[in-house]
Amino acid sequence: MAKAKTSDRTDAEKGMLVPTEFDDSIMWAAWLYYADQMTQSEIAKRLNVSRATIVNYLQEARERGIVSVHINPKAGNRTRVARALMDTFGLAGAFVIPDGDEQALVQRLGDAGARVLADQMEDGDTIGVAWGRTVLAVADQISLTRPVRNLTVVQVSGSSTGEADFSPELCTSILSNRIHARCVNLLAPAVLSTKALKALLLAEPVLLKQMDLVHSANRILFGVGDIGPKSTVRQAGIGEPEEIDDYVARGATAVIIGRFIDAHGGAVGGPHDERIVGITLDELKNIPSRICVAGGPSKIKAIIATLEADYVTHFITDMATAEALIAAAGTA
Repeated sequence: MAKAKTSDRTDAEKGMLVPTEFDDSIMWAAWLYYADQMTQSEIAKRLNVSRATIVNYLQEARERGIVSVHINPKAGNRTRVARALMDTFGLAGAFVIPDGDEQALVQRLGDAGARVLADQMEDGDTIGVAWGRTVLAVADQISLTRPVRNLTVVQVSGSSTGEADFSPELCTSILSNRIHARCVNLLAPAVLSTKALKALLLAEPVLLKQMDLVHSANRILFGVGDIGPKSTVRQAGIGEPEEIDDYVARGATAVIIGRFIDAHGGAVGGPHDERIVGITLDELKNIPSRICVAGGPSKIKAIIATLEADYVTHFITDMATAEALIAAAGTA
């Protein structure tokens, strides 16, 4: 940090000594804030004035043209698109990353999602975690830049015997480890053989306690899945191909945490849905902060269905997907 030199030159109006290299205390305060990156409180102490005075100094510096703020056009465009997403879909927040290498899209979305989730965290949070490649990318890359205490991470859907690389238990365990939180894995399969067996299992005291914790989550991290031939839901092993095909035939467009929805976000029920262990769509909506990370051309219809039905409060996506979503909503 650069240190201002002392001087016997006095700012007549402010009644303080000002270093030789500055015209007055306004310029001095602006330099300390923008160039030396001192906080307003630190500057107030250095100049022996109140913090409110420093706020006024910085405002005057902008008005006099001492400081000029320029926003990078590319960053400004992403902000404009993010605000358009918020307005179009009624979101509390949106984060749009630049277009880039499509092969690395999952990792780039994961990095952005990690920053959004980390910024939101507060002491005592209970964070529900779903599963999927993008959710795992968030878990892999999250890092807290400030102390946050008494965190709990809870798995919100049962475990599967399918693809282990992005399973619910793995996503939950990695995220909790990265943020030094208590980890609660859901001790049940994702899908049971009968509805009756599901009812019996969820009546067990240990599952009752775990589901109570799921329902107490104040934040949740999840992705959106399409239901095409190469979709994550088909690789995850939560349903037989014939069952998934049946949902598609009955209007399913997307899947959220193992639950199928139609083009407008309505639940597409069925025998498979009745055997799933985990958070329901209605319970999802009860969580105050619902962070969804998703992008890519194959997921446009699935994302629109998810956003239109108010399952999301905070959405992270890429520029191409964001623009496609806004355009699609405008022609609906």
